[in-house]
Amino acid sequence: MKKGLVIVESPAKARTLGRILGSGYTVKASLGHVRDLPTTRMGVEVNESVTPEYLVPFDRKELVAEVRAMAREAPTTFLATDPDREGEAISWHLARAAEVPAERVRRVVFHEITRDAVLHAFESPRSIDMDLVNAQQARRILDRLVGYNLSPLISKKLRWRGLSAGRVQSVALRLVVEREVEIEAFRPQEYWSIEAALRRTEEKAAKGDKNVFVAALAGIAGRKGRLTVASGEEARIITEDLQGASWSVADKKKRPTRQRPAAPFITSTLQQEASRKLRYGTRRTMMVAQQLYEGVSLGRGGPVGLITYMRTDSTNVAVSAVQEARTYIRGAFGPEYVPPQPRVYRTRAKAAQEAHEAIRPTSVMREPRKVKEHLTAEQYRLYELVWRRFVASQMPDAQGESTSVQVHAASARSDTAYRFQASGSVVTFPGFRRLYQEGTDAPGADKDSPTLPPLSVGDVLDNLGMDSAQHFTQPPPRYSEASLVGALEEKGVGRPSTYAAIVSTVQQRGYVRREGGRLHPMPLGRVVNDLLTQHFASVVDLDFTAQMEDQLDEIARGQRDWQNVLKGFYEPFAHDLDDAAARIPPTSIPTEEKCEVCGQPMVLKRNRWGRSFLSCSAFPECRNARPLQSKAAGECPQCGSTLVERRARKGRRSVFYGCANYPTCRFTVNERPLAEPCPECSGLLVQKGRKDARCLVCAYEGPQSREARVGGGEA
Repeated sequence: MKKGLVIVESPAKARTLGRILGSGYTVKASLGHVRDLPTTRMGVEVNESVTPEYLVPFDRKELVAEVRAMAREAPTTFLATDPDREGEAISWHLARAAEVPAERVRRVVFHEITRDAVLHAFESPRSIDMDLVNAQQARRILDRLVGYNLSPLISKKLRWRGLSAGRVQSVALRLVVEREVEIEAFRPQEYWSIEAALRRTEEKAAKGDKNVFVAALAGIAGRKGRLTVASGEEARIITEDLQGASWSVADKKKRPTRQRPAAPFITSTLQQEASRKLRYGTRRTMMVAQQLYEGVSLGRGGPVGLITYMRTDSTNVAVSAVQEARTYIRGAFGPEYVPPQPRVYRTRAKAAQEAHEAIRPTSVMREPRKVKEHLTAEQYRLYELVWRRFVASQMPDAQGESTSVQVHAASARSDTAYRFQASGSVVTFPGFRRLYQEGTDAPGADKDSPTLPPLSVGDVLDNLGMDSAQHFTQPPPRYSEASLVGALEEKGVGRPSTYAAIVSTVQQRGYVRREGGRLHPMPLGRVVNDLLTQHFASVVDLDFTAQMEDQLDEIARGQRDWQNVLKGFYEPFAHDLDDAAARIPPTSIPTEEKCEVCGQPMVLKRNRWGRSFLSCSAFPECRNARPLQSKAAGECPQCGSTLVERRARKGRRSVFYGCANYPTCRFTVNERPLAEPCPECSGLLVQKGRKDARCLVCAYEGPQSREARVGGGEA
């Protein structure tokens, strides 16, 4: 070896670095961590100090021995793992396990795998940053102390093998459960909207005439506040009172509008936007982003990293990248699309690492269309999203003009004058919107307002027709994976490297189910959350968990001692453990189901093969038991009973829906039942495709309501 041994995590990253560094270096993949806490026991002693026990797993011993032998021959071992705490810890563990002398170990860090970035990093290597290592150690040990103490306790008390309670996953579970409780407690309120189609009297009426506009009832003229129409009867009375009314424009206001482009992606915003626009889950998003970061082969040029490091909470961007973007924008769109000064975005995260960069393309000159043939479909879609977002972030504001019009309708039947309102907007300069517009969870919020015809105060209007519609207030929205990440970030819980794992873990444990893109708590998750909330308030407390994250950040900055942080947490936690072990009585997991034999509550149990079932709480006096079935929306069209989700005995994915009264009632359907009834016959609606519905009773087919599509709304 002429220059040294280079260690990275993955083979893909090793291939990319090998091409950049050339034959003077040997590049080896560690395949992640090579040393960790034991899996069969706690592996941490807490006395005067906190002492972790680190082991090399059996399946990594051969690799460690190989690295040890290679390092003995190399003049220098360069550790080029990812530029975060986890990467720093992987490097430290590897150097320790392979027994590489400290004076022959150098750490190299780069946020993009490009020739210039990599060579620059190798020109200025550093030693391992023990502050970052200690922050990772503290997080790992905290999670071990919580998980390996709480998990067996709740498993024993709930009589359910294999339960788990993690430090941060429990907070995520609490958010999902509390949102579901809000939805269940919500009582919808009826309200009605009244709209009128209007045009100026002197203009000719024509179907689809662009001079026709729609105004909505807002209130009573001369009175402040909105008018709430609470029932169909009220809507009918108002509509009748407006028959023969005199309509005129009472007020008109115009104002210029500006819309600023969104900042380049950080981890959480990438996950949220990929969910909105690409329908990717958090784990899928991060997997594809990892591929783009580590390097993709672009034909003869070999593999190259297409985006910068994807685990970041900083919107900081290198000056060179900004200048390249401005150069590209000038050439592609013209000088009017280049702002006078480069845009700078302020990071919202409290403890963002400003040494990191936002997620951006390593070169904006590498347009998505130029590399499309070398990428998989999902790689291309995610790369295009990152590329467009970054380029747009350096473009000028979108400019427009917003117009709002107040219309008065003086009743001919009473002394009341009603106030209607219409608004519209027009884009005068598209700015960044020529390339990209950020998605939104609010329905229709990303659509432009209609354009209003030319109107002046005093214009007399003709009423071409009125329409009233019934609405109901909606419950708070269920979380999607991405919006749960957004909530965790907003509350300071978790960090970019942990978001995807947190969201995946609560689903893998059977605590949360993803249905229709929304997260629903399972009965097991609700019971575990209730137990933790009652007896381990600090573990699931949002503020406490956020404070722990802040302390971990302070350890990473060298401002706190990691041993003191761990001991400060463990002493009160150990007291809570002892207290809970004595106070919590053993119980099984309750459900709302009743035993059809004796009427006692049914409890959730698990058999020796790990399958869940319902058993009578009066066991052994009553031995009634039945398979666990998830409730479905709607009611059985034959007997009016509850519908439940079932699985065919053959085929893992053979899900269908049937009546809970089986075998008395044998109704079944393959399509997912929807909660709202058929608008024509009030029969059972079922899902047809992604966005449509059909009725099982009549011939109705039509679009699903938004609530049905997103399972309680989007967050």
